[in-house]
Amino acid sequence: MEEELDTGPEPIVPGVARALSPLVRRILALNPGPLTSFGTNTYLIGIDEIVVIDPGPENSTHLDSVIGCGGDRIRWVTSTCDDAIHAGAINELVERTGAERLDPIDGNTILGTEFRITIHNMEGPVPNHKSFLLEEERTLISGKLISEDTSIPLITGKSDLLKYQASFQKTMKMRLKRFAPAFGHVIENPKEAIASTLANFNKVDLEILDALNKGAKTPEEIVSENYPKITDPEGVVEIAKSVEVHLAKLADEKSVKHLKAGWKVR
Repeated sequence: MEEELDTGPEPIVPGVARALSPLVRRILALNPGPLTSFGTNTYLIGIDEIVVIDPGPENSTHLDSVIGCGGDRIRWVTSTCDDAIHAGAINELVERTGAERLDPIDGNTILGTEFRITIHNMEGPVPNHKSFLLEEERTLISGKLISEDTSIPLITGKSDLLKYQASFQKTMKMRLKRFAPAFGHVIENPKEAIASTLANFNKVDLEILDALNKGAKTPEEIVSENYPKITDPEGVVEIAKSVEVHLAKLADEKSVKHLKAGWKVR
């Protein structure tokens, strides 16, 4: 199978294994969109023994690429969360390769011939969200936790902003060299990326307040005001759920209130 060395931020091409380091390969799944950037990043860690993290949604063409890269060296398959865009292909990949399906548990390790991965709870994006620390390279396969693509809404209706903050605090103690996120490119400066992400969360809060001041009263109206390019009904519903999480936070902070007529700035 074709394999290329990742020498810069562009491009991420579906079906092509990109070498991010001697131990890490990335293959892009075929599900681009406003909620997934270029698509889900599938990571293959190891050389003689490989663990596949986030095999992506069910798609035989994508799995052909994954198996073409890893073949019979694929020993384990796991995911950062249960969402189908991350984990939907696990059963088919296990069936086709005979690999072991791993249930990621906080504190457990995956020991390959050349690597050691420690599993960490990283809740906040969704319940039971996990990230995988490749000890040899101090790289965190970080799932939904963070993305260099600021257009990707990290907050969804299942998010918990307090747990999100705790997860970021946890990563700050890990001496990370980079994030390998579920969506978008590798992030080479973790501390700056966390600060930028938190600033973006605050920016969304301000945008929501601005939309309310302009007359929006519902999460859907806020989406229409702030994300005019997102017109797909399913995408609008998903972003509206993330807006609700921000509104709940703003309500706790006494910045907004919910009336019969809808949301309003205090």
